[in-house]
Parts: sequence; structure tokens; C-alpha cells
Amino acid sequence: MRAGDSDRQAVADTLKQALDEGRLELLEYDERLQKTYAAKTYGDLSGLLDDLPGTVVSQRSQPRSDAAPQAAAPPPVSSSRTGQIVRAWLGGFGGIFVVCTVIWLATSIGSGHVENFWPVWLLIPMAFGVLGRIGRGNRT
Repeated sequence: MRAGDSDRQAVADTLKQALDEGRLELLEYDERLQKTYAAKTYGDLSGLLDDLPGTVVSQRSQPRSDAAPQAAAPPPVSSSRTGQIVRAWLGGFGGIFVVCTVIWLATSIGSGHVENFWPVWLLIPMAFGVLGRIGRGNRT
């Protein structure tokens, strides 16, 4: 039986989790990931997760019984996915913002008077980036 995109993505997500936990080396992860995305059938996917503890074979997609194809609705943006996006953007831009704020504070103290708060300009692209990522949801 042919595997669907959701089946390949479930295996890829499990492999990523195993890599993050240190159960797979990067080279082995890369090899398995290539096999995962090249898989056309469930037989191609079998064996990729067998040696990883705690993995359960993903539930296979079931063929639809209705003959008329329906447009698939985009999956809802989960709060955990949104949180990951916000943390990723705030991590990079937030770090730069903090460094610039410290520089602003040091120059203000060094000059003896409060300078204009120029790091605020960094918040504009950061806000657009976060809002854009949240707006796109899972289509990243």
C-alpha cells in the first residue's frame, strides 16, 4: 500500500526527536531521513524506527471511500507550534535587542545623560517576523 505525505512526515518527526535525544548520530539521521522522504510504500518506511525505543508504528492513512476529491483544509496552527516560532524569533532578534539595549545603556551612562532609545527600531522587524511566521502557521 502506498504511503502518504502524513505518514512520511510522522516518521521524519520521530527521527528528529530521536536525533534531539541523542539516539541517532547526524549521519544516520540524514540517511534515514532520505529514505523516509523517498519512501513510496509502507514497506519502504518499515524498519526505519524499529531500533528506537518508545516508537510506535504510525497509524497508516486510510483511503477515502468517497469518489469526489475534496480540498483539504489547512491544519490548524497549534499553540505549541506557535510557541516554537515565537521562541525562535525572539531568541535571535531578542538576543540582538538585549545586546543593543546594553550598548545604549552603557553609552547613556558614559555620556552622563540619557540618549534616544535607538534599539526600539529593532523591534519593528522582529514584530513583523513573528507576526508573519504566526500568520503562515504550519506552511513554513
